[in-house]
Amino acid sequence: MTVKPEWLRVKAPQWERVGAVKTTLRDLGLNTVCEEASCPNIGECFQAGTATFLIMGPACTRACPYCDINFEKKPQPLDPSEPHRLAEAVRRMGLKHVVVTSVNRDDLPDGGAGQFVRCIEQIRAVMPATTIEVLIPDLCGNWQALEQILQAEPEVMNHNTETVPRLYRRVRPQGNYQRSLEVLRRSRELTPKVYTKSGIMAGLGETDAEVRQVMQDLRDVDCDIITIGQYLQPTPKHYSLDRFVTPQEFEAWREFGESLGFLQVVSSPLTRSSYHAEQVQHLMQQFPR
Repeated sequence: MTVKPEWLRVKAPQWERVGAVKTTLRDLGLNTVCEEASCPNIGECFQAGTATFLIMGPACTRACPYCDINFEKKPQPLDPSEPHRLAEAVRRMGLKHVVVTSVNRDDLPDGGAGQFVRCIEQIRAVMPATTIEVLIPDLCGNWQALEQILQAEPEVMNHNTETVPRLYRRVRPQGNYQRSLEVLRRSRELTPKVYTKSGIMAGLGETDAEVRQVMQDLRDVDCDIITIGQYLQPTPKHYSLDRFVTPQEFEAWREFGESLGFLQVVSSPLTRSSYHAEQVQHLMQQFPR
């Protein structure tokens, strides 16, 4: 097993707080990407009373080799009570900012867009002051479904490009790089008030020049926020780790991203797409729309 460098080691969390969050999630029968995708920041986020909710899962219709979410189970019919349970969790946890993501549901005609809308509406009804970020799949290019989500007016529309174009066939075989860019481009054009966001992983075999080109591509579609973090191989069966990227390289990408005009660049070894996502509230105050 590859030994993690010092900069990737995290402190053990205070399990009292983590346990309280877990109890809420189990009590309401909710999934989180923190647990399903084996996120290294789970202790810190749960300790802070935050979580990224995973709807329509936990089974996924795609089999991306980097991801630890289960794709072997058959996806179940949508649960009409899920939006209500999610909103209740947001209320109990007193979240000021909530991230809602999902597994891919290519089996559904709208890719799950309707369930995203119902979750947004229920959170608004219960916690009207809470800002909402949705981290969506590409919906197989169903632009009507995308517009449906945007009409519900989440504050942040997040869709990850995940990696560089050259590695898509191996890392994201059922995805399409240009389609992902189009999700972000259309989101900006259809709802100019919504902040757009995307994220990529490093350490999969990409070059520095390729990362910078993805950053440029994202700015070309007017993406506001980018996250860049270290890929960590979940198990020996998953896509092989190429290397550990140094903190200095992440810092160089942060500086480059700021020079391109991103409103926010979060780039570090432990960065994940929704890590410290609540900081977007400061951005919204600084750059109001």
